Formats: sequence, structure tokens, C-alpha cells
Amino acid sequence: MSSHHKPIYKARTTMVSCKPLRFLVPIVLAACTQQVGTLSPKAPVPLPALGGTASPSMPSAPDKTYWLYAASEGNDQVALIRYGAEGMHVEHVNTVGLMPTDVDGPHGVAVSPDGRYYYVTTAHGAPFGFLWKYATANDSVVGRVMLGNFPATVHVTPDGAFVYVVNFNLHGDMVPSDMSIVAADEMLEVARVPTCTMPHGSRINPQGTRQYSGCMMDDMAVEIDTRTLGVSRHFVLTKGKERGVSGPPRTSHAAAGNSVGADMGGHGMEAPKPGDVSCSPTWAQPSANGERLFIACNKSSDIVEIDVATWVMTRRIPAGDGVYNLAVTHDGRLLVGTNKRGKSISIIDIASGKEVGRVPTTRRIPSGLAVSADDRYVFVTQEGVGSEPGAVDVVDLRTLARVATLDVGQQAGGIDVWKITAPIR
Repeated sequence: MSSHHKPIYKARTTMVSCKPLRFLVPIVLAACTQQVGTLSPKAPVPLPALGGTASPSMPSAPDKTYWLYAASEGNDQVALIRYGAEGMHVEHVNTVGLMPTDVDGPHGVAVSPDGRYYYVTTAHGAPFGFLWKYATANDSVVGRVMLGNFPATVHVTPDGAFVYVVNFNLHGDMVPSDMSIVAADEMLEVARVPTCTMPHGSRINPQGTRQYSGCMMDDMAVEIDTRTLGVSRHFVLTKGKERGVSGPPRTSHAAAGNSVGADMGGHGMEAPKPGDVSCSPTWAQPSANGERLFIACNKSSDIVEIDVATWVMTRRIPAGDGVYNLAVTHDGRLLVGTNKRGKSISIIDIASGKEVGRVPTTRRIPSGLAVSADDRYVFVTQEGVGSEPGAVDVVDLRTLARVATLDVGQQAGGIDVWKITAPIR
């Protein structure tokens, strides 16, 4: 990546490095580079807006350059992507992992608050996966630590001191799993907190005091106190039974009590059966000020809003079919969700709870989301199906239109915005 592009915004982002040899060696690896093709911005698609219809208009070219990373779990690739007035391009592709005969599966990505490092989870270990730490300056490996079964969503505390990773345990027994907490400087796992079955969608509040995740098979969300490194509260999300509870969930309850109707494959693609009132939560997203918590209910296709202070549900917000991942704008105005079964994203006005735009995605199985630091764009990964490549769409949050798309590696999922720089002339 070009060091002479000085950031004009600090942004959160990501991404990976070269595939090491079969044996481990304590050396810094140089980044592998592979030049890939480019795509130019598309014309916008008119979208429904609150109280009317979005008027069609040609998109204005970006007046800044946006840098982001997208991880492709199907072929161990992490693409560094640049989007600006000159179009959308893959700068280079890095390969990550240890296994020479199988995919390691880069799943989650997150950048340190100071922008010097980024973290990547590889989910397909034998049997355990890893958290990798890389230098953003040159993609060199800074550290690596083994975690649990299928490390997935990753997030860094605002002070950069700790990295939280859910051990999703996608392919293991249907038993409660846990959250790995890693000291970022030492790359040492300092705690492993038991939570629930198939935890996913890990996010930390802006204050850095609470961490949240959803439990796909237990129909609940779990809160961890980052000061005590223990579960402080949990919230039952089954429709008609919503309630907040102090302390951790009972193990027996988490293992068997709420899994009826859940997507036993863990992929969020199964539609609910008649009479199913389960949530099957896949993402937990604090609001921009940390006062509210949004939970994506993949099975019921809505979003539960919780008042964090009172630990009470305030409303259910309708979304698209199979809402999966969530993101909020930094100004606290919009909530965006990928609709995994609906091949679209929902853009929701938080104040009213109304969907102001639904944008079709280029490919099937939309997955990850990342909002730029200036709230101008949301970047959306799509996994694709079969031999299809993955894709990254760019949606303009002013016009509520898709303005660009780019092919990346298969099963694109984890995504983060690294930085925003002055336009490239």
C-alpha cells in the first residue's frame, strides 16, 4: 500500500498477509502482491425513500479516496481495495494461513485504533483457529495466537489494548462456546469467557466498557464487562418472551433451552417454519453513543432494539429477509443491515425505525458491512454461490443507491474501512 497517501480521516479497517510455509518460523513475512482488474462506478439504482421515492440522479464522483480490506474465506485471500474518483480497484491480494492443502478461512478483520496494526481471524484450524496481527505499513506478521473452534467476528477495544474474538464453533458439537480475549501488544490470550452456543457478531461499545455478541442457537444476546472480563447480563430474544437477565446464562439453558427453530447449519439461510417465533441472532451492534443495542434476528427478519441502561427491549424494527450483519453510521442516524436471504441491504432511519432504502446487492448472500468514517458510503461484501466470485458493493448513503461494485475472492465476508485519503490525481 502507498505510504505517501496521508489519511485525512482516521478509520477502522483490516487485513492480511502472505501464506507461511508449512513449518513455523519466527520471521517477518513480506506481503505477496497480485494485481487484479478494475471496475468503474455504476449508475445509481432508484430506491424507495421514507415518504416517497428516491429521485434518480447520476452519482457524484467521490472527492476522497477510500481504502478498505475484504476477506474471502473460500480461497484465503484478503484484498486491499481502493475506491475514488478514478473508480474501484484491487490494489493487491494477500494470502493468509498455515495449511497448505486446505483453506484456513480468513473470516473477521479489524484494525487497531491507531491504524498501525490489523487483525485477522482464520476459522478453519485443525482443530483450532488463529488470530493474526499484521503491520499496516507492509503487511508483515507481528504475531499469531491460537484460539478456539472457528474464531470468527473480531473487534478491538477503543484503546487498542485488547482484541475480542468469538469462537463460533460452526462445525463442532451443539454446546456452549466462548469468547477469547487477547492482549494486543503481547498477542496472548488472557481470558476465555464461556458465553453460549454459536456466538457471533462481536462488537464493543464506544466507551470500551461492554462487549456484545449474539447466540445463534440460544436465542439470546450476551454482554461482557470489559473491566471484569466476565458475563454481566444476557437478554432472551424469542418473540413474546423477551427479557433481560442479570449474570451469565445457565449452561443447561444455553445448550438446549432455546435452539428450537434455530438454523442448525449456522449459515443464516434457513427460512422460518410456520409458527416459528425464534430470533436466531447473528449480530450485536451498539448505537453510536452506546445507549442502545441492536440485535439482528436472522430468523424473524427484524432487529431488536434494547435500552442498555434499563436492559429492556424498546421495539422491534422490521428489516429484509434474513437480516444478518449490522452497522451504524458514526452520526447515529442510520442503521444498515445485510439481508442474507433477501439479496439486499436495508437502510433504516433510527429515529423513526423506518426502512428508508432497500438496495439490491450484485450477488447472492450479502454478508459484511463497513461504514466509512465520514458516513458517505457503506461497503458491502457478498459471498456468491458455487463458482461465483465474491463481490464488494459501494452504496452511497446520501442517494441510497449502489454506485460501484467489484469482484473479489469467493465467500467474501469480513470487511473494514482502513482510511480515507486525499484524492489521487
